[in-house]
Amino acid sequence: MAGSKKLKIGIIGGSGFDDPTLFENPVELDVNTPFGKPSDVLLQGQIKSVPCVLLARHGRKHQYQPSDVNYRANIWALKQAGCTHVLATTATGSLVEDYKPGDLVVLDDFIDRTWGRKCTFFDNTNGGPKGVCHLPMHPAFCERSRRAIIDAALSRGYRCHETGTAVVIQGPRFSSRAESLMHRMWGGHLVNMTTVPEVILAKEAGLSYAAVALVTDYDCWRENEKSVSVSEVLAMFAKNVKKAADVILDAVQLLASEDDLEYLSAHEDLVSSAVMLKE
Repeated sequence: MAGSKKLKIGIIGGSGFDDPTLFENPVELDVNTPFGKPSDVLLQGQIKSVPCVLLARHGRKHQYQPSDVNYRANIWALKQAGCTHVLATTATGSLVEDYKPGDLVVLDDFIDRTWGRKCTFFDNTNGGPKGVCHLPMHPAFCERSRRAIIDAALSRGYRCHETGTAVVIQGPRFSSRAESLMHRMWGGHLVNMTTVPEVILAKEAGLSYAAVALVTDYDCWRENEKSVSVSEVLAMFAKNVKKAADVILDAVQLLASEDDLEYLSAHEDLVSSAVMLKE
């Protein structure tokens, strides 16, 4: 089974991937899914001959706030387009001193503080999967794709942390100081607004999913730290987004160079074993 799989890599992000020369033979795909429309058209092509599909999480005009993103449609659309992997970028605030603005962090776990978001495909949506899926979330991210991102970052000499727990808040507001201190007490390294339910849905879809976080600020837990501002976050993200883009592009090549794709079948088998169907 694994030997017959054709690797195709979805990239979720947007910023940093808007170079028109990045994709070879780009084609825009306007798609629909049982869960509605994704955030934007899919851009399909090749990156150095590797089949890839790019999707802007918030839309190319950044028109969707974190709680309004149709995460289910986004992941389903990538799966529908034949993706076997999803590599994502995300802007994050730091909850620990050593994770500095400008650093990269390859996430390995999360704490969910969102609410009201659709976190499963298994809800009897017409055209969706049947049954109830009790999916284990350890490990939350695919270790093979995480390793590819880590190796890509290290080979470029970028400052990169190989693990990180993201506390995912509802947004669109930033945390209060009391919340930021609480997130630190919980063991969080970073805070963002988009990793959940994206990581959960990607795992439900049987995809190899990993995310690289770009640290933009120190949130507001430090003494005498100013409140987080959108302008400062955007400035830091723009200054360093090329790092995240470079790492994702290099990781694409590393994943494509692997011959053993048995882990992809293992992801699909895990989902199958987690589904309860009515008799």
